[in-house]
Amino acid sequence: MSAVVQVVLPVFGIILAGYLAGRRGLLGTGSSQALNGFVYYVALPALFLISMARVEIDQILNWPFLLALGGAQLATFLISVLGAAVLFPARFGTLSLHGMTAVFANTGYMGIPLLQTAFGDVGTLPAVVATVWHGAVVMGLGIVMLEADFNRGSGLAIVAHVAKGVISSPLVLSAAAGLALSALQLPIPAPFATFCDILAAAAAPCALFAMGLFMVGRSVTAGASELGWLVAMKLLIQPAIAYFIAIEVLAIDRLWAISAVVLSALPTGALVFILAQQYGVYTQRSTSAILLSTVASVATLSALFAVLGVR
Repeated sequence: MSAVVQVVLPVFGIILAGYLAGRRGLLGTGSSQALNGFVYYVALPALFLISMARVEIDQILNWPFLLALGGAQLATFLISVLGAAVLFPARFGTLSLHGMTAVFANTGYMGIPLLQTAFGDVGTLPAVVATVWHGAVVMGLGIVMLEADFNRGSGLAIVAHVAKGVISSPLVLSAAAGLALSALQLPIPAPFATFCDILAAAAAPCALFAMGLFMVGRSVTAGASELGWLVAMKLLIQPAIAYFIAIEVLAIDRLWAISAVVLSALPTGALVFILAQQYGVYTQRSTSAILLSTVASVATLSALFAVLGVR
């Protein structure tokens, strides 16, 4: 539990700092949206590009691991969205972000240090691959669904609008550029790598700080029943499905199998808030779910580590 607490406390510290800055009015009105724009258009693209470029293609394409991780996400997404459509009906974009909130994990800020604590340096690779997967694939699919909802029309017009929105997304473009650099094995100039590293390091803290700013004057517990459903999907259902796929069905290597389960059990990542605020939908619910799932994960992750025999 101490390892989990050591990772979780800084997350809340940064959110609290943003909240207090917002309460004091230190950054002025619109600061949350401005900081969100910096993360979405500058810091995250730098993170995606350099992360993809540094991981070899054969390491990214660890198919059994991705099948366990992605399969658990897909199953959880469908369960959460179908349940929400009945229990909390809303437009397609809102339901899509509901599903994203239920499956998008905090792999970078929490997954990497936790797996390093559990397995040492060898635990870094599964977390990095998962971070690339979340940023390039899961986030990309989220953008597709949101673009499909916001660009109304018919037939080819919808397809054209969605394609334009996805292709022009800085997250998709940066991930594709990084993947191309990795595939071509092109050397990365040291100054450019340092430039990306500095910006990338700002992505997570700025996203968390922006969340704190956004929560000023808003209730964390609004929509408690929906939040309870989301937290259960994220912290209980998704890792259970990942365990079944990785260990019971595929029986993959122990390190990668346990990593898939642990990464699936992480709380909702702050990038969901960034996406929600960028499109102006589901912002408060996603923020509350991030906060509550992070709090609850102290207990659920500690219990999971004990069940899996991770020391």
